[in-house]
Amino acid sequence: MRVYVPLTLPGLAEAHKTGELGSGPFAAYAVTPALREWYASEDIEELEYAALSRAALASLRLLAADPGAVRRRVVVAVDVADGAAGVDPDRGPDPTALGEVSVTVNVPLAKAAAVHVDAGDAEQDVAAAAQALEAADGGDDDAQSVVDGADDHELLWYATQEIPNLVGLA
Repeated sequence: MRVYVPLTLPGLAEAHKTGELGSGPFAAYAVTPALREWYASEDIEELEYAALSRAALASLRLLAADPGAVRRRVVVAVDVADGAAGVDPDRGPDPTALGEVSVTVNVPLAKAAAVHVDAGDAEQDVAAAAQALEAADGGDDDAQSVVDGADDHELLWYATQEIPNLVGLA
């Protein structure tokens, strides 16, 4: 199962230092039955992109909680065994939990398939989105528009060999 792990650049630097993405349980995003139903598509590439987008939003939440982090969303794509990730049944109907899974095993960073990171020109919009997130969660439509503005920036794809260069940005 492909999962998308939301991080920040300091989080990626820590994973690079320790060699682990997480030591379970930790949150990630994947193509779940609820995500399939919400997205209403059978195209696996579209569904994977939706899961990646959900992880990017979770990365934005991590940035909102860490004002010192470089304002770039980070998502690591990694394959785990099917039984290593599962949906929390208590969060099933929660719309903020669409695609969320709990990874219950240690995941070495060496198992990562790719890293997705915002380009430098996204930092201003990502910073504004991180600041507006709490108001958007409270129902403020203008703040939601600012948060949605971060999605105008596609996350760039990086090979795992490029992680040392990426952590230098932190």
